[in-house]
Amino acid sequence: MAKTYRDLIVWQRSISLAEQLYAVTATFPKSELYGLVSQIRRNAVSIPSNIAEGNSRRSKTDYARFITIAMGTVFELETQLLIARNVGYMKNDEYEELSGTIDNIEALLAGLRRKLENNLVP
Repeated sequence: MAKTYRDLIVWQRSISLAEQLYAVTATFPKSELYGLVSQIRRNAVSIPSNIAEGNSRRSKTDYARFITIAMGTVFELETQLLIARNVGYMKNDEYEELSGTIDNIEALLAGLRRKLENNLVP
């Protein structure tokens, strides 16, 4: 059982994803610094941040709400990465690897939210 948010696999994978995305977006054109680069990085940081903030809440309802916000951010991020790939800022294999990680994080978040909503997480 997780003692803190740092023990959650989904938080750990989200941190790793954010680190990967900082490296990937460093190769984007400078003209995208305030466009896709900024959006992708903010969303990448937002996912583990919302997990951590939700975990600090006293009610499971609040925690579930923050997990839902993190899930929404995952979908935004996935969309932004697809656009980045489609306009040629990312290689397809790079996109596929990141997309697989995102799918995994999405599934973990959905499971955590389900447990919270069913009152299964202490």
